[in-house]
Amino acid sequence: MTVKYVISLFGIFSAIFLTGCTAGISQQSRSMVTYNGTFSALQKTPDVYKGEVVMLGGRIIEAKVGSSLSEITVLQLALDSNGRPVHPDQSGGRFIVQAKKFLDPAIYQKDMYLTVVGTLKGSQIGSIGGFRYAHPLIEGIEIKLWPNTTRTSPAIHFGIGVGTSF
Repeated sequence: MTVKYVISLFGIFSAIFLTGCTAGISQQSRSMVTYNGTFSALQKTPDVYKGEVVMLGGRIIEAKVGSSLSEITVLQLALDSNGRPVHPDQSGGRFIVQAKKFLDPAIYQKDMYLTVVGTLKGSQIGSIGGFRYAHPLIEGIEIKLWPNTTRTSPAIHFGIGVGTSF
């Protein structure tokens, strides 16, 4: 094998590998984010942060479509470095994503994972099991629906019967 051939193979492999890792929220939307605080601070005093651009993610609880907008209620989850929701058993609460376009509830189904970059519009009062609950209200700029898998890192297998994930 020549050095040129090896470099070409490495380049092709790298391009394929990196393409698979970058399919999250766009860099353009990420650069718009102005709020880097905690979800609990947003939840406690959403009006203080009104107008801030946030990046949040979680698991869909419910999706509804109205005459002029779609609304998705999301159970907030922490995000990994790719912006994908992780730790499905640890949540800071709920938030609502609004979009001025049709988001089909058959696609944005219960228990699917999503990440949103959007503008905080304040809060919307609802109830959970009879308790009043203030949901931070986000107007979506970019919404990423993730495939329903639990793996958040690539799996690489070496050899026969011996493998590792990293």
